[in-house]
Amino acid sequence: MDSINRTTSEFRATLDLYENAPLLELGELADAVRWRLHPDPVVTYIIDRNINYTNVCVADCGFCAFYRRPKHAEGYVLSFEQIGRKIDECKDVGGVQILFQGGHNPYIPFEWYLDLMRYIKANHPIHIHGFSPSEVVFFSERFRMPVAEVIRQLHDAGLDSIPGGGGEILVDRIRQRVAPKKAQTDEWLGVQEEAHRQGMKTSVTMMYGLGETAADRIEHLFRVREVQRSTGGFTAFICWPLQPEGTPEMSDSPKSDAVTYLRTLAIARIVLDNVPSLQSSWVTMGHKVGQVALRFGANDYGSLMMEENVVSAAGTTHRATIAEIERQIHDAGFTPRRRRQDYSLLPELATAAA
Repeated sequence: MDSINRTTSEFRATLDLYENAPLLELGELADAVRWRLHPDPVVTYIIDRNINYTNVCVADCGFCAFYRRPKHAEGYVLSFEQIGRKIDECKDVGGVQILFQGGHNPYIPFEWYLDLMRYIKANHPIHIHGFSPSEVVFFSERFRMPVAEVIRQLHDAGLDSIPGGGGEILVDRIRQRVAPKKAQTDEWLGVQEEAHRQGMKTSVTMMYGLGETAADRIEHLFRVREVQRSTGGFTAFICWPLQPEGTPEMSDSPKSDAVTYLRTLAIARIVLDNVPSLQSSWVTMGHKVGQVALRFGANDYGSLMMEENVVSAAGTTHRATIAEIERQIHDAGFTPRRRRQDYSLLPELATAAA
């Protein structure tokens, strides 16, 4: 896919809106798109668990405080039994999904992943939202298999959907600087397109604050919109700022403020009017900003986050109970409803606070 033409009138107008529109005006425009797509006063959320099956990684991303190099004393690979116990704990509190991601671990054979999917489906059945596009590209290179075949085998073994982790900024100039060993833009989007062709739904993300320009962020959104026009396979978009504390190479980077987050979320809702849902990133921004985000385009409050390791490794994370999440949604003027990965609603009885 060719790079977005930054000289088009639409691109320039969108960039000008992002950079110069008054904050409340931008929020009103995004809120209007949200109500057009979701006319009911409902805000959804999901109960799931983020299981990082390994922290061993050779991608060496300078913004990641979670990974460990091979042979590091703190490196780990979870056993099938450990993963099964985590799933059972998630299901015990009403969880309907696991978010399953790890590092680029060169020591795990491909059959291990397939056996794990089969083990989960046979012994701890749950929706598996797993393996970011960057991981899929790593599997393709490591095991010398086409991306389409990697996805097919994982899907056949039990993988249900693919998360949008590792999206960062979908501009190669930025990716080559901050994560040169990971999937570049066309590779990352190519995994998403192939998953959509094979009938899988996926999410898509943006982590900003990596030294990119405002135009880079708009290009990221335009690239996502073009894929969605072609495939219709994205269920949701999630953005959040870099958490620089504790990262190996970016600890001196300025931390994003709430205004920048709200502007970025709002312009995403305006541009991505073909992506059904936008999440509020209260995990990185806190509940107060998370509530305001529901008036800046977001219609989903994300996840209970029963377990979260990557953001918290950088020193920033916010926690909540089910009751707290529902209270935050109520106090913002909406009705909370639990959902599945595809954003279909669970029976209303399941929304009782716990």
